[in-house]
Amino acid sequence: MKNKIMKALETFAKAMVQPLMYLSVAGIVLAIGALLTNSTITGMLPFLQWGPIQVVAKLMYETMMMIINNLGVLFVIGIPAALAKKDKHQAGLIGFISYLMYLKTSNILLSVTGNMATPNPMIGLYGTGQATILGIQVVDMSVFGGIVLGCLTGYVFNKTCNKQFKGAMTIYSGVRYSFFLMIIVSICFGFFGNYVWPFAQKGISALTLFIKNTGTFGLFIYGFLERLLIPTGLHHLVYTPFQFTDFGGVLQLGETTVVGAYPIAMTELNLPVAKLSESIYYNCLGFVKMFGYIGIGLAFIHTAKPENKARVKAMIIPLVITSVLATITEPLDFMFIFVAPLLYVVHSALAGLFIALLKIFNVTAFCGGNLIASTLLNLAAGVSKTNWPMMYVLGLIQIVVYFVVFTFLIKKFNFKTPGREDDTVDTSKDKEPAKAVDLKSDIASLVAGLGGKENILALENCFTRLRINVKDAEKINEELINKAPNSGIVKKGNDIQVIFGLQVPEVKSAVEDYLANC
Repeated sequence: MKNKIMKALETFAKAMVQPLMYLSVAGIVLAIGALLTNSTITGMLPFLQWGPIQVVAKLMYETMMMIINNLGVLFVIGIPAALAKKDKHQAGLIGFISYLMYLKTSNILLSVTGNMATPNPMIGLYGTGQATILGIQVVDMSVFGGIVLGCLTGYVFNKTCNKQFKGAMTIYSGVRYSFFLMIIVSICFGFFGNYVWPFAQKGISALTLFIKNTGTFGLFIYGFLERLLIPTGLHHLVYTPFQFTDFGGVLQLGETTVVGAYPIAMTELNLPVAKLSESIYYNCLGFVKMFGYIGIGLAFIHTAKPENKARVKAMIIPLVITSVLATITEPLDFMFIFVAPLLYVVHSALAGLFIALLKIFNVTAFCGGNLIASTLLNLAAGVSKTNWPMMYVLGLIQIVVYFVVFTFLIKKFNFKTPGREDDTVDTSKDKEPAKAVDLKSDIASLVAGLGGKENILALENCFTRLRINVKDAEKINEELINKAPNSGIVKKGNDIQVIFGLQVPEVKSAVEDYLANC
């Protein structure tokens, strides 16, 4: 049982990584776009205000944000495709269609029950428990909805895509049967989102009064929950009341009343006050994004296997830059939130702790945005109002604490963070075969050596290896496999790996074509 659970978790973790593999590129483009469109930066460098530059910068930022804001869509397509043992493109397509049906179900239920929230002119649907996804207003399950529905699609697809009917019912066989079942699953999931998920939302909302009334400890809970609830979308219900309602404070200026931590901070920036109000702490959720994620990234790089360090650096550094300069952390969060849940809980606790430390050390600095914007705001406000030098001292300490704690826990519990994924042997020792595989004559022998078409359940590849899951390992014939030039065969139960070197993507495609036509 334990082995089955661990294998299922490993499969899920690998499936989660697939939709995230593009985000390193998206992150660095987004960070550049954010800098070029930042009003403070363009004010200091007027040439950046030139129309064509701003158009390009806005395209860079907005197109990448479209991806970040729709991670649920990426997961609901990518996870089924990664989990599917065959016809991966069909699984991904069914996942997307299922997501559309789920969204529309939620929207219709909100409409017919009269529960459709009205957007606030300033903050939209934040704090209402609802969101607009792909232009459809729904109960907000955020990325969590896409992940769960993606897993359900992958499971249903693998169980049913081989189902065959006879006679006139033949048209409903195979992947069409999987799609039919997902219609039912998607509608049921929409009901779950509308009638069960709101109880979780109400529970989180009820915590806001507790946070407000418990001082420094409440700030710890505030920061802790905001990070912990990222994958569920419930974090909006934590910070929105404090930043935009009287939960975050009230500032009376003659006949004008300013409510909410964010409006108060922006107002006091231009007032001759000796110190910014303590409501500023509710704006400090960016503190960990500016510093803590640097420590996380360094820990991931440091603990990666030697042969994977270069790959991990290329993947992690852009995501850290995205966090520091654009305050977007989800791509990095999802690199470890499911493969190491304990690590994410510790991360959330550290995030809350450092917000509490800001109050303990009497720091009322701006640290809610990206590093550059926060620095410029602090310089404009002055040391007396903010005590900003201490913020940077705590920031450096935060980097060190995150690096040390993450490195210790990753090694202690052997968490499969980026670059530490299990492999049967060290892939850095994989060598190119002396001869290239003949993609016509050698493929038939390779398939025969794997036990034939009916024995092959799943087929994928990494950088150098063809990975095959077979029905019966006893049918493996290494002599036939070796007719296709390779550098080794690795067997682990029903999982077979054949080392073809850098030619492996072409070999995989050739095998898939052969299986489709034989």
